[in-house]
Amino acid sequence: MKSLGRHILVEFHGCSSEILNDVPCIESSMVNAAKESGATIISSVFHHFSPFGVSGVVVIQESHLAIHTWPEYRYAAVDLFTCGDSVNPWTSYKLLKKAFQAEHGSAVEINRGQLDLLEKASIELGELRADATQQLVPRYSRSVWFTDRNENMALSIRHKGDCLFREKSPYQTVEVFDTFEYGKLLAVDKMVMCSEKDEKAYHEMIVHVPMVVEPDIKNVLVIGGGDGGSVREILRHEQVESVTMVEIDEAVVRASKEFLPSLSSALEHPKLKLVIDDGIEYVKQSPESCFDMIVVDSSDPVGPAEGLFSKEFYQDVYRCLRPGGVMTAQSESPHFNQKAFIELNSCLKEIFDRDSVFCYLAFIPTYPTGMWSFTYCTKDGKHPVADLDLARSRQISQNFNLQYYNTQIHGAAFCLPTFIGTMLGE
Repeated sequence: MKSLGRHILVEFHGCSSEILNDVPCIESSMVNAAKESGATIISSVFHHFSPFGVSGVVVIQESHLAIHTWPEYRYAAVDLFTCGDSVNPWTSYKLLKKAFQAEHGSAVEINRGQLDLLEKASIELGELRADATQQLVPRYSRSVWFTDRNENMALSIRHKGDCLFREKSPYQTVEVFDTFEYGKLLAVDKMVMCSEKDEKAYHEMIVHVPMVVEPDIKNVLVIGGGDGGSVREILRHEQVESVTMVEIDEAVVRASKEFLPSLSSALEHPKLKLVIDDGIEYVKQSPESCFDMIVVDSSDPVGPAEGLFSKEFYQDVYRCLRPGGVMTAQSESPHFNQKAFIELNSCLKEIFDRDSVFCYLAFIPTYPTGMWSFTYCTKDGKHPVADLDLARSRQISQNFNLQYYNTQIHGAAFCLPTFIGTMLGE
């Protein structure tokens, strides 16, 4: 070799968009490419950026392999740098072109540190380097990250590197990852839906807030909620006679049953009627005044969930509620999805009457910004705070061993920060 290192700058065009957006697949391909080229792997760090794009680097004893992908353009840029002549970066190039299903690849090699332009220092490093090499036992460590983001902010969660479940259904891409801090995590279209560690904040608040206030709830409809967490909490209440859950995507239910048993434990309950169908159409076809409570446990307002944020849908929800009935819905983050948060609140006030709609908050670390909102709506029913039975609230919290909900949290959740009240015109 007439240089210290070989540097190959690579462009892959016409790749598989799905592969370029799959961080476990890209990480394993990059690691394999490094191994097959003769490199000694030290560590790997990879991030996924929602909705599109992966960045990462495999650090090798001989230097590095780095990548950034643009799935929407079917394009990836790769940087292969190796020191010495023991590693052949062109082997990596060929393997990655195949792994990414690239239609076309181009690369240029640059010699780094050309020896005829360098002057070697007088210090003799040969023996020191040989001794150090004998003592070095490289340990490969993985640092693979899932990132949920919009144009201005992001939340990253480190997971163990492999995707436990991944299926592209007719509606969305469903994935399950095993994270270090939050246990198993369910993602839909690269957005966090729930994690084992903090899901109780969400499910306890969307369910027990209305069910503590309304003790006579017997027939319940859940729209969405395929992970099973809302159904699990509803069926803790013995007075409930039947629950209908309408989930559009069977893949969500299947993934949750296999990998999230702590959430999906009630999905085989005899009181549950599980319907795999479009919740919007189901509500439209339902009779008038047939449910005591409706829980809209939807994902963000994109893809199949977009219609769950429409006026037409909530008019049907209102029609299906019995007099005195109650509806709760996840209503987005006042910080992260401010437009949807404001528009949904305004829509519900038009349908349910301004004095029957109440926003309340919970704090969920794996959701962007941590602050999340729910909206409580009644059809001429009880006020969620003024009509709260404190003794019943305490009893339910203790008997069910709830981890987030308690009597104090119930009242405090409706005490909105000033900026949110201003945002909602209250």
